Amino acid sequence: MPYAALEHRLKSGGTVILDGGTGTELQRRGVPMDPDAWCGPAALENASVLEAIHRDYIAAGADIITANTYASSRLMLGPAGLGDRVGDIVRTAVGAARQAREASGRNDVLIAGSLSHMSPMIGGTGQHDLTRAPPPGEMAEAFEELAQLLRDSGCDLILLEMMYRPERLGPAFEAAISSGLPVWAGFSARYGDDARVLSYAPDREIPFADLVQVLNDFDVAAAGVMHTPSHVVGDAVAIVRDAFTGPLLAYPDSGYFKMPHWQFEDVIAPGDLVSFANSWVESGVKIIGGCCGLSPEHIAALAPLKDTHLS
Repeated sequence: MPYAALEHRLKSGGTVILDGGTGTELQRRGVPMDPDAWCGPAALENASVLEAIHRDYIAAGADIITANTYASSRLMLGPAGLGDRVGDIVRTAVGAARQAREASGRNDVLIAGSLSHMSPMIGGTGQHDLTRAPPPGEMAEAFEELAQLLRDSGCDLILLEMMYRPERLGPAFEAAISSGLPVWAGFSARYGDDARVLSYAPDREIPFADLVQVLNDFDVAAAGVMHTPSHVVGDAVAIVRDAFTGPLLAYPDSGYFKMPHWQFEDVIAPGDLVSFANSWVESGVKIIGGCCGLSPEHIAALAPLKDTHLS
């Protein structure tokens, strides 16, 4: 659907279904992950697998599929020796999503371009290598490049994903908005030892309420919580609701990351995910899906929710 039609659906009380994990689904289907750049480069040699993943999510009921560009900015590809392939990788990833949409016959499906602030990570962990953190100017240029590529390759909106480091938010938001596309902002959270809701950042305790104040500075079309355990999402969404009056989104992860592989341990059952999702929708969330570790099976379980809350 054109973005305006999706926006009308949200305003009419409908629930929109996002897809699930893309990079982790590539791994699940046997595609090798780059030891330095994770899932981004996989698009070049595995576009047919990527297209199949998008087609499976569309068949499961997704209204929006997310291009495999989360780890495809120059911040990740440059240090991996792939800086000269940024354009090729992004265009191939978005192209796979567009081909899946065309093959499905569902022209109402939108394509989201993923933009994160991911940079080199410590191997075998889920933590950024802060000794290799890019300087602000380099970050801004990389985000701007990716945002423009996502727009020019045919994305319908930009999805800011795993926003959790305050010093990186401004450049990411500015680049996404400069594309002229609608922007959705997904923040990531965790519980602290005292059960406070904090930014996902593992190296310091940042109140989640402080993190989402960035929404006061930028005009985004939707905002919410993603790549966050399901049992944390509800409390985190309530904090976003206090800072933002637009449509709310929620799409959790399940399992955990050890660079460059997702660990599919104790992944939430589809039925349990639906139970959480029902509570999120009842609290006002309009956009539901899954993130790392979640599959087309999970999205198929969520899909009936889009027909139960129309006014």
